[in-house]
Amino acid sequence: MSLNDPLANALSTILNDTKVGRSESKIRPSSKIIKKVLEVMKDNSYIGAFEEIEDGKGGLIKVNLLGNINKCGVIKPRYSIKKNEFESFEERYLLARDMGILILSTPQGIMMHNDAKKKNVGGRLLAYCY
Repeated sequence: MSLNDPLANALSTILNDTKVGRSESKIRPSSKIIKKVLEVMKDNSYIGAFEEIEDGKGGLIKVNLLGNINKCGVIKPRYSIKKNEFESFEERYLLARDMGILILSTPQGIMMHNDAKKKNVGGRLLAYCY
């Protein structure tokens, strides 16, 4: 398993475990960015609760799966996005209007694209989920 992009590994593990029908997914290693992205996904009901387990090997996150994910993944390269450019990226990565979320890193933290629109901030795209 290559660890060049831990966030991509985490999202593909969650997607694979969801497709197989598992009720939980184990993600290793854990990082602040992964936890923040999982927090956004949990707030939007794509995943259930998750807990971090310190195992001395970079940490482990156990995620409860709800079966609500059709597709999720990272966005590479991590495009910079201005506060008025969300439409084109929504069309590119999401199925339809108001279906799914883009997750981005902004100066005010990691958040969903709708929250970034409301707060009138831009940032860098990290991931998508629907």
